[in-house]
Formats: sequence, C-alpha cells, structure tokens
Amino acid sequence: MPATVLDALGTVDGTLPAIDDGTLRLSYADVHRSVAAERRWLQSMRVRRCALLAENSARWILSDLALLACEAVNVPLPASFTREQVAHVLDDADIEWVLTDQAEHFMGEHPTFAYVNTSHRTGLALLKREACRSEAGLRASDLGKVTYTSGSTGASKGVCLRRAVIQLVTDSLVAATAGLGVQTHLCLLPLATLLENVAGVYVPLTMGAKVLVPPGHTMGVSYSGLNAPLLLKAIDSASPESMILVPELLRVLVYAARDGWRAPVSLKFIAVGGGGVAPALLQEARRAGLPVFQGYGLSECASVVCLNTPKHDKPDSVGRPLPHARVRIDDNGEICVSGATMAGYLGDSRRQAGEVRTGDLGAIDADGFVYVRGRLKNMFITSMGRNVTPEWVEGELNCEPAIAQAMVSGEARPYPVALIVGSANAREESITQAIGRANARLPDYARIRGWAFFPEAPTLSNGLLTANGRLRRAEIAAKYHQLIDSIYDQSTDTVHAIQ
Repeated sequence: MPATVLDALGTVDGTLPAIDDGTLRLSYADVHRSVAAERRWLQSMRVRRCALLAENSARWILSDLALLACEAVNVPLPASFTREQVAHVLDDADIEWVLTDQAEHFMGEHPTFAYVNTSHRTGLALLKREACRSEAGLRASDLGKVTYTSGSTGASKGVCLRRAVIQLVTDSLVAATAGLGVQTHLCLLPLATLLENVAGVYVPLTMGAKVLVPPGHTMGVSYSGLNAPLLLKAIDSASPESMILVPELLRVLVYAARDGWRAPVSLKFIAVGGGGVAPALLQEARRAGLPVFQGYGLSECASVVCLNTPKHDKPDSVGRPLPHARVRIDDNGEICVSGATMAGYLGDSRRQAGEVRTGDLGAIDADGFVYVRGRLKNMFITSMGRNVTPEWVEGELNCEPAIAQAMVSGEARPYPVALIVGSANAREESITQAIGRANARLPDYARIRGWAFFPEAPTLSNGLLTANGRLRRAEIAAKYHQLIDSIYDQSTDTVHAIQ
C-alpha cells in the first residue's frame, strides 16, 4: 500500500480513471501531473494558510491535494456557512489566501480580499488578504487541515488535524474495506465535510479506484433542501459501488424503495454516519438491496473511529474501532477515543492531542462492538427517575413513513412527548398510529404519551437545524416551550395530539 494518498497518485496505473465530475475526467496520470504543477504554483505564490470554497468537483479535489502536497494548511469552507460564519473562520484562522469558484461574490462579502490570479489547471481564483496576524496559532509544521465544526451552539470551532493523523485514518479505512473490491465511489456529501474528504476521496484514490464527484446541485443534494427524484436519477446514472450517507439520505432511499425504486445492483458498500440510525431502518434498507453499514466518528478524531463491514457486522452497533483507534467508556457512560486525535481547537491551547471525550453516551460489548446511545448533554431524566436519550426514541419514530422529523423531550416530566413533522399527505390519525407502532418497540418509560405538530419544520435556514442535520434542541425548546407545556396539560390515557 502506498505510504500516503499522494504517493498513490504516482504508483497506481496512470491509465486508470481517477476523478470524474461530469465535465472533467482525469486519469491517475492526469491527477499526478496536475497536483505536482499546482503544488509548484502554490509554492511560488508562497501560499501557507488557505481557505478552500468551491462546489464539489475535480478541481476541489486537485486543489485539496495540491495544498496537502505543498504542506500548506487547508481550511475547507462549507457552502452552508453564512457570511458571518465565514468571516469568523477567516479571522479565527487568520486566513491569508482563498481558492474559490465564486470570487466576485466572495470579495463582495469580504472586501479585505483581492484577486491575485487564476489556476490554469483548476480554474479556481486565488484571492489574498494583506493584513494578517502572524500564523494565528497555526504554527505546527505538520498541520494539514483545520476543519470547522457546526455545533448546536456558539461559534464554530476550528479542529486542527495533523497530516499524519489524517493518513492514519485513511490507512485504517483502506485496510477495513480493501476486500470489498470497490472501484467506483460516488460523492454525495459536500467535500468540505471531513467524512467525504477522507473516506470518499483519500481512501478511493489510495486504492486505485475512481471518484465520481458531480456538483451537488446536479444530484439534488444541497444544504437548502433535497430533490429526491434528482438524487435517485443521479445514483442510477452513476451506478456506483460505494457511497457515504447521512441518516436523512438513507431515509430518502428507503422511502423511495418502498415506492418501487430499485437500488443499482452495482452497490457493494454504503457507509452511513453523522447520526444514529434505528436498526429497523437499516434492516429495511438491506432488504431493499442497499448494503448499508453503520459507522461512527467525529472531526476531533479526524473522522471515522468505528465501522461495521460485511465481515464484522452488528447492525445495531456502529462497528468495531478501526485499527488506529482505541475506545473506552468512562464511569459516566461517555465514549472516549484515543489513537488518532486532533492537535487541539484553534486558539485553545488547553485542548491538545490525547484522549478525546466525545460527549456521546455508549457501550462496548464482549466482541468489541461499540454502541452509541445519544448525546450526554441531550439525555433527560423523567420525574419517575428514568434516563432517556431522545435520539433513541426519535430513531424509532423516524422509522415510520408518516413521520418526517421528531424531537422528543421530557426532562423532569413523568413521560416523554414529541414535536412532529409529518410526511407529505400524512394525517393526524396516521401519525398517532405510527407513534403507537414505535412505542411498541420501546420500553414503557420511553414511550411517547402525547405529541404536537411542529408549527414550522426545523431547517438550516430557520436556525433549528445544524448544517449536518442535527436538531438545535435548545433553540427549539426555547421557541416552542409553551407548545411543549400544553402537551402535558392533556389526558395521558392514550397517545394523542393536542388541538
């Protein structure tokens, strides 16, 4: 196996297809030459701290690999970030350079940056800001990437990752999936997402496979919404052998299968992460021909920590730790990870390399499989003294076709209740029945005894969802506290909706 993904570009058969974005189709030889030339260009411009903002494409990948090759610090900017969030990153990381496919718009929103040049190989514009501090804490010579998290509260934090740590995770994933024979991977998630960047680009290129990376808008996948028919058409057209999904994308594919869509027979492996998935949904996905395997990771651990595979699989778990990772459960039930972790949060010297306390509740069985029960901070205790992780209950509710979204609460209350977004054309009666079926799969203390419709579905644009699709629970609870209180004022004899 090549020592790094960059080494692979020069050792894989150069005639093999490497990257295809629908417009630009590159062989391994093409990529090797382009990255080398781009590296020399970036070095001639003395690029050291660079933000990368562009649509999914071959040129995003070439730029990322070139920044890696010239040992610059790359700070990918998610397209979902607002102007204020981007400004925070630019100042927090003291970004001097930007590579982007939207130069005019960017300079309009951030006028301290000026146009310098355009890459002949990628077509991305190179912008520069003159007034910068000295390194902004980015002093480690082996620092390769700073990825900004989209947490549920506060300003996003820059997770500093060394190149060697990213390579450790890449090597582990290559070893774990080598026997699958995957030759074509379809990128569905934004490349600014560390999971897709590492597992969807570095891993396939290290293995000599082809990366399909069409722009998100051509596949119906964007932060502003999801066009399911366009997504299904894109998957059918690509005939991929592997994909990475977040739970919501898996739900869309399972619901499409219920309506008659057939998964491409080419699919060999689908990894799902970014949030908990109910075992019933995974089982249904597999029955529909979707070879789905749940994994677990976080940016602070350079992405993937655990993964199920066809050889080692327990669908209700998130898999065994990968070779590079060590996982333990502390006395409070929190998952703690070591082995390949961040160098710290940017600007916070207190959080350096070592064990990462994930904030997730979990368990490890006798066979070494890890189970994630929910977020420690989200767990509530009912007035009957029972601990409930809302993600667990929400997972069962979200398995039901009539329910599109659910948020469960019940801190210091006698039982849990839910706010619900119904699926298209779902009536109150069908949702009540769906909750009844979910309740049958839950113990008595975790069953939903009352519910109400969300007045407004949580989205990224209304501030009730994070960029990776997680509920902003504190904001929802504050905005709808009267509605939640009113659910408890109703009779509790049967599951019901408030009027």
